[in-house]
Order: sequence, then C-alpha cells, then structure tokens
Amino acid sequence: MKRQRRPRKAAKKQFVEAEAWDDEVEELQEVSADEPDETGWKTSTAQMAGLSRLVRAGVWVLVVSGPALGALAFLSSSAPAQGAAKPVAAATPASPVGPAGFAELFVAAYLRAGQGTERDLAPYYSGSVTLAVKPGTRTATQSTVVASREVQPGYWSITVAADVTARDDKGKSKRLGVQYFRIGIQAAGPAGDGGTEQGTTAGYAATSLPSQVAAPTTLKPGGLVYETDRGSSSADPSVETSRGFLTAYLTGTTELDRYTSPGTRLQPISPAPYAAVKVTGVQDDSPRSGQQKVPADGTIQHQLVLVDATDQAGNPVSLSYALTLKSRAGRWEVASVDDAPAIREGSAPSAAPHAPTNTDAGSVAPSPSGS
Repeated sequence: MKRQRRPRKAAKKQFVEAEAWDDEVEELQEVSADEPDETGWKTSTAQMAGLSRLVRAGVWVLVVSGPALGALAFLSSSAPAQGAAKPVAAATPASPVGPAGFAELFVAAYLRAGQGTERDLAPYYSGSVTLAVKPGTRTATQSTVVASREVQPGYWSITVAADVTARDDKGKSKRLGVQYFRIGIQAAGPAGDGGTEQGTTAGYAATSLPSQVAAPTTLKPGGLVYETDRGSSSADPSVETSRGFLTAYLTGTTELDRYTSPGTRLQPISPAPYAAVKVTGVQDDSPRSGQQKVPADGTIQHQLVLVDATDQAGNPVSLSYALTLKSRAGRWEVASVDDAPAIREGSAPSAAPHAPTNTDAGSVAPSPSGS
C-alpha cells in the first residue's frame, strides 16, 4: 500500500502545477493580439490557446506515466549488470603433506617387516606380498621425505630418506647409512589432503612396495659474500662485538642489549645450553682485511662467525652464525641474526664430484608377487 501512495502524491503535485501553468497561459491570452511583444512579434489568442492545450496535454502525459517510469527506474537499478563478470573460485592446489606422511610410515613398516610379518604392511599396501628377509633385520633410526611430485591428480610419487641400521644373525648392529626409497601413493579426499574429491574423508594407498633409488645429486653451494677473513683476533672491534654477543646469546651470562642496535628485538636461548663460547673464525664482506677503526655511523657489515660452544657437560659443539652489524657512535652493534648466510647476487649451486657408494644403490627391494 505504501508504494501506491507515493505515485498518487506525485501525480497530484504535477496536476496542481499544470493548473497553475494554465492560469498563467490564460493571463497571457488577455494581452491584446495586436500589441507586439518586445521582440516585435505578435501573438494571437488562438495561438495562445493552442499552446495552452499542448502544455496541458504534456503535463497529463507526465502525470499518467509517472508511476510506470518510477517502476522502470526501480527495476533498472535493482537488476544486475549484464557485463559484470562472475567471480571464479580459485582452484586449491593439492597438498603433498598427507601422501608424504603416509609414505614415510610405510617405509618404516617395510624396513621392519619380514617373512611371516607381511600382514604389518596391509594398512599401507593391499597387494600380495612375500618377504624373504627376517623380521627386524633392518630398521630406520630416522626418516624424512625429501621429494614429492604429483604424477597425475590424486596420485603422488614420494621419495623418503631413511637412516638404516641392519642387524646380523648374531644380533650385532651395523649402520648402513642413509638410503632412499620411492613409493607411489594414491590419495582420496579433498585437495588439502592430496586428493581430488570434495567433501570426502581422506585416505591413502600405496600402489607397490618401495623402490630403492639413488641419492639426490650432491651440490656445491654458491659463493658467499664473506670474502674477508678476520680470523679470531680480539683486536678487531667487529670480532669483539660478535664474541660478546654470541657469548650472551648462548650462555645467558650478560644482557644482549649492550651488544645490539637500538630497536633490535632478540632473546637469548633459554635455558642456556652452553657454559662458554670460543670464536674460532670470522669472515665478513668488508673490503679491507686490516681495518681496525670503526667506520662512519650507519655502515653495514655482514659476518659469518664460527664458534666452539662448550655445553654443561664440558663437550665442545661447533656452530656458525650469520650476523649483520651496524656502526653507531664509534662502535659496532648487532642489528640482526640472519636466517641464512648471505650469498652473492646471481650465485647458484653447482654439481659437486660424487663417488657412488653402496648406500646409493643399496640392495634391491623385494618384488611383490601377484601385484
């Protein structure tokens, strides 16, 4: 009912305006037809009457069409734009986390299993399996996933590195070293679980027993920016700052604030794992190896510091730290403990000579029968 009242009020208003216009026109008609206007033209009574009728007709057209025009405007404003593109949901990339974890568990179970315990592999691989090795002959002391690749949607190739220990008939254990195993894993479930189906429960299955493969290519790292060797001289102000900072950082014997730049937020390791720290070598990116004087304020220097930290039992532990130092008020201060040593721009790793060992090829994994 409210929508109908508004057009009526608007129509009434337009009708009143039309009546007022007619009155003005009738007043103009009373002007003598023979009396010229300011422009020199003469207006007859008939012409004025015709004009009045034309104006009145136009106003009534507006009155009658007002509600329709209002409805049309409302519909036009509420209708969606034809040219607007509908948002397309971005596809969620499949995650290798689930298949990788499943493969790592499978490799550990596979290395432990043997003749008579093939059923231990059933949660991972449903094919027919016959193992010749004695159970418990091999074990993985630790393992981790080193590579994962989606062969096709929902199907993954996972490579697991395992540190393998073997036990002989006399029960003597021997470390065989790190060996690498590749497994095909099918995943069911959403992309976040490595699969392709939405709204389903995640599940995994190996398509065969593991295949032992060669180790990844050994690489030589690219060049670092630390080209100046400062040794462990305590006479160098930058080395002295690094020594004091790392001693405080690793032993907790002093506050870090005395060695850090204003605004730097660093916390010592707690509880302190070491009782003493000895600097064994320092390299930095300074252009002059013999520089002893602290340069102008704001100068940045990158350091790679090698230390022997003595633990609470008296055992020395070798560690390295990448630090960024900044000069202020005639002294060096630690601005940050860097996430990784800095490499030269454009530097890339290169293949290093590598002699094959028996841990690369290893023994051939037993083949499944009837798979």
